[in-house]
Amino acid sequence: MTGWLPDLIYRDGAFHSGVAMFADSSGRISRFSSDAAGLAQAQRLPGCALLPGLVNAHSHAFQRVIRGRTEHRTTQRDTFWTWRETMYRAAKLLSPEALYHAARMAFLEMLLGGVTTVGEFHYLHHAPDGAPYQDRNLLAIQLLRAAADTGLRIALLRTAYARGGQACFLTPNPAGFIADTEALRAAIPSISKPDRAWVGVAPHSLRAVPLDYLLEVVHYARSHDLPLHMHVSEQPADVETCLAEYGLRPLALLHQHGVLDSRFTAVHAIHVTAEEIDYLAAAKSAVCACPTTERNLGDGICPADQLMSAGVPIALGSDSNVQIDLLEDARELEYHLRLNRLERVVLTREPAPDALANRLLTCATAAGAASLAAPGGQLEVGRSADFFTVDLNDPSIAGSSPDSLASSIVFSLQRTAIRDVSVAGEFVIRGGHHPRAAEIVRNFDTVKTVIGKLPAGCV
Repeated sequence: MTGWLPDLIYRDGAFHSGVAMFADSSGRISRFSSDAAGLAQAQRLPGCALLPGLVNAHSHAFQRVIRGRTEHRTTQRDTFWTWRETMYRAAKLLSPEALYHAARMAFLEMLLGGVTTVGEFHYLHHAPDGAPYQDRNLLAIQLLRAAADTGLRIALLRTAYARGGQACFLTPNPAGFIADTEALRAAIPSISKPDRAWVGVAPHSLRAVPLDYLLEVVHYARSHDLPLHMHVSEQPADVETCLAEYGLRPLALLHQHGVLDSRFTAVHAIHVTAEEIDYLAAAKSAVCACPTTERNLGDGICPADQLMSAGVPIALGSDSNVQIDLLEDARELEYHLRLNRLERVVLTREPAPDALANRLLTCATAAGAASLAAPGGQLEVGRSADFFTVDLNDPSIAGSSPDSLASSIVFSLQRTAIRDVSVAGEFVIRGGHHPRAAEIVRNFDTVKTVIGKLPAGCV
């Protein structure tokens, strides 16, 4: 049994001192102790506060390679759709090896930011010309290897894409998609430790998957109790094309066909109506907001106030990985609304000092874990010992009192404060360092020669 004794530990929305946490040999939290004998058995983590590991519920790791290459004015009106052309070109340049190195870079950055679990929304399935690799799951396996090699827990959200997009995304029929997904599920035990990797299902969007295809994939996911994620209403055009094809808005269509349930997560869900939010709430579905990407792409603002008022859980994701900082996503969920409504403290009416921060930390931890069916997300007996520590003397949060420390962490903490990261009781970051960081960065540099073929700011 392994135990840790930080100066402060975050549980039940508050920081507590004099509490040690212990995990069993499987990496599950087995008990908490405040008595002298228990404290004496634990490893001291002096000067640190310990929090549940962050859960990044939506990532496209390969898009890490275009960071900084889409921030230039073009001859067109720059929108999500012009950015997408650059992303498409990059997708066609990545070999399996390059994808592996790009994913390790993204996953390293996540770990350094306190993320212990990622939901990788994966739709690069084939060679650039659309020809399948000999192993049809080769690219997914590269992502699983990258997660295993860095120590990150991963939910591989295997994405169905049947029309539009690029040839390397497409699986023309649902039977083929399901067969490939089953093969990937069977392969996981040979790649990853138990509970460190699993598969979910992700129909890309209603513009990428016809309704009959979607319903077959949904039936498959439900029959195997898999997480089900889908891009929904990210752009106004998503709504317009759905209305043109089906005569209904996206969430209304999904509601009508029984797609929404407690395992369903709508990614983005920006351009939604009050009625559509009610559909999500009634079905106990979740939303995954990705504020750092949504602001970068000009998508719009997540209606987090309306979603929370209706009781819809909100998870968080880094999406395009233009910035990997889940606490930034948490604070932007609130800050975007402040800019829009010209007022402060929008997402709670509770006066307690850390009420808002606690709500945002729940989005970054427990809500993400529930969305992905992950074993972490909370420091509770029986949950995985996934956690990170912060240096209480780091300049970004120094001087914070325990009753407002959560607010300091959510709204002010810099990455320099994150010291240790544990996944299933095993430290993958110690003292702010990953043991393979230099090699990961060095190999990511080789990917630059590939992406160098992509002009900066091209569309």
